[in-house]
Formats: sequence, structure tokens, C-alpha cells
Amino acid sequence: MSPALRHLGNVTVGAALLTMPFWIGAIGGYPALGTRVLVMALAAMALNFLLGFTGVLSFGHAAYFGLGAYGVGMTIRYLTPDTLLGIVVGVVAGTLAAAIIGALIVRLRGVYFAMATIAFGQVFYFIAFTWNSVTGGDDGLSGWHRVPIRLGAYAIDIFSDQRLFYYFVLACFAISVTIMAAILRSPFGHTLLAIRENEKRARFLGIPTEGHIWLSFVISCFFVSLAGTLFALLNNFADPHGLRWDQSGDFVIMAVLGGMRSFWGPMIGAAIFVVVQDFISSHTENWMSFIGLLFILVVVFFPRGVMGVLARRSKL
Repeated sequence: MSPALRHLGNVTVGAALLTMPFWIGAIGGYPALGTRVLVMALAAMALNFLLGFTGVLSFGHAAYFGLGAYGVGMTIRYLTPDTLLGIVVGVVAGTLAAAIIGALIVRLRGVYFAMATIAFGQVFYFIAFTWNSVTGGDDGLSGWHRVPIRLGAYAIDIFSDQRLFYYFVLACFAISVTIMAAILRSPFGHTLLAIRENEKRARFLGIPTEGHIWLSFVISCFFVSLAGTLFALLNNFADPHGLRWDQSGDFVIMAVLGGMRSFWGPMIGAAIFVVVQDFISSHTENWMSFIGLLFILVVVFFPRGVMGVLARRSKL
């Protein structure tokens, strides 16, 4: 794709996101749906940082997504009604867990790494599921809600209105993707691409591959933890499903739908996934069957996802 087309695409995406609350109603949507798209796009792009640009598959990212969600919910409910502090606690909890677990599994590769991430993720899931007195168990963590930001004697309420909350999430999303893009353009980002293409050759060139994979894993989980905090704030609720392995599978589906080798691909995949899920689930309980069929069709006929198709057509 030419730089001019890439720049035009970035401008179009930015304009669409900035104006989404004003036009989403015209196509049958609502502001909270747009917010959910952003949150899931951030989670999918965070996973793709590891999957698409480092070449390592994780099926356990829901663990850190859920830790972020429970971190903000438990902070507001049990410690102090401070939304920003809750976000910090959730992100730190998810990132710290990722740093510890990543150090334990970084030597594994391929399916063994993926299975290890599932195993650790299920540990967190069963803790949340069984610790009823603290997490609410299967009923989830409720009885809390996002509260205004307090600056001394003043309170800034940007969370009660859905449109204002959308723009708060959009700001978090924009900052996050800017940081991810800067990292991928850096020398460290280029080493991740080298590891993805040929890990043995990268090691031969003197790149400490295990350390780079560990750091990529931690960075990826940092952003997915942030997405988890925003998802909990969107719903004023956290439940064990956010920690379960099939939530990780949803993130992988979003990345593959949009295109793993593309920076913006997972965002497109997340938008397709969330909108199709919202539409079909309002008509049938078997909406996952349609999502599964869509995923199979994309993998078989468009293995590089939506962005891969667009890039190929732009060259014609």
C-alpha cells in the first residue's frame, strides 16, 4: 500500500472514530456499542502486538483482560471510589501477573506456549469463579460504578454521559495505539519482526530472543489489561467470563478477521466481530455459530484478513 493511501486510510479512520457517536445511531447503533468496539479493538491490537508482530500465539490474554477488569472493580468497591486509581490498579495487576507468568513460559514455543497461557489463564478464572465472598463468583462483581474524577474540591464527571465516556475511551485508545506504533517503528520493534520471520537466524545475529519475547508479552498484556479496565467501566461490572479461555479466542478471531500482519487489521476485525455479534445476538441465541462460520470463511478464502484483501486490491 502506498504512503498516500496509508495516510488517507489513517485520516479516514481518525475521522470516523471522532464522529462515531453522532452517526452510529443512523445505522441502528448506539454510543455504548461504539465504546465496546474501541475496547475490543484495543484488546485485539494488544494481542496482535505479540501474535502478528512477534509471531507468538497466546490463548491466555483474557486472564490479563479480566485482571484489569477485576482490579478496577475491586478498587472502587472495596478500597476507594476513585476511577483513575482503579484503572492504575487494574493495569498494574495485569502487567505484573504477565511479567511473572511470561518469565515462566518464555522458553516454550508454538503450541506448548499457547497451551501454557491457557493453563495459567484458567487458574485465574477458577479463582474468580470460586472466591464468592470477594469476586462475586459466577454472579460477577457488582455493586460498584464508575465515579467522577476528583481534583481536590472539584469533581469532573465525564463518566455519567455515554458520549463523554466514549471520548475518554477514545483518548485511551489513541494514546495506546500511538505508543504501540512507536515501539514497532523502533529498533526493538524491528527485532520483534526479525524474531517473527526467523527466530533461529535472529538468535544467530545476537538478538536475545527470549528476553525480547518476554518483553513483547508484557507490553501486549499491559495494553490488554487497560482494555479490561475500560470494559469493566463500560459495564460497571466484572465477571469470570472475562478471564476464560474463549474470551482469548475472541481476541484471536478479531485479529485474524482483520489481518494479523496489519497494524489496523485487528481494529477492523474487532468492529466486524462486535457489530455482527450485537446484531445477530438480538435475533438468535446461536450467534456464535454465525461468528464461527464467518471465521472459517475468512481463514479459507481470505487468510490475510480484510486488510490483506484491501492491500491486494490497492496494488491492482
